[in-house]
Amino acid sequence: MGDLISTILAFMSKGGDVLWLIAILVFFMWTLIIERFVYFLAGGWKTDKIAVIDAWEGRGERKSWNAKQIRVKLLSQSRGLINDNMGLIATCVALCPLLGLLGTVTGMIEVFNVMAVTGGGDAKSMAGGVERSTIPTMAGMVAALSGLFANTQLQSIALREQQLLEDQLTSDH
Repeated sequence: MGDLISTILAFMSKGGDVLWLIAILVFFMWTLIIERFVYFLAGGWKTDKIAVIDAWEGRGERKSWNAKQIRVKLLSQSRGLINDNMGLIATCVALCPLLGLLGTVTGMIEVFNVMAVTGGGDAKSMAGGVERSTIPTMAGMVAALSGLFANTQLQSIALREQQLLEDQLTSDH
């Protein structure tokens, strides 16, 4: 376990400070993603869905203009519950590659600084800056891809659940 931690810390130091920002963002993004999956799959949404259906079914009449407006309100409130944190997840997915590019820029600044100090002839000194610029780029892209796949799956679940609820709130009985 100690070797794993030292390997991770060595990797993080090679990537620079921006890599720590990416790690924090990824932790935050995946916390939100896991929360949404737990909400949909572990019963939170089922409880909210039953409450919305019971509120609609508890009405005596469902065909008047007022009843239709209440249906719209119930669907709007449930849409808010379904899509909670989805925009924030998408924002985190979009920020990951941007932070990776920030790491690229800071690493290249280090390369240019080494070139200015040494006169451009020291390849070993420049290699550290190139490494520092490529690691955050790779990390940002990998983080964005992982979040993108999860966000796409969550969007699909949210759309399906929204449609199913809309179909269940009928006015014909």
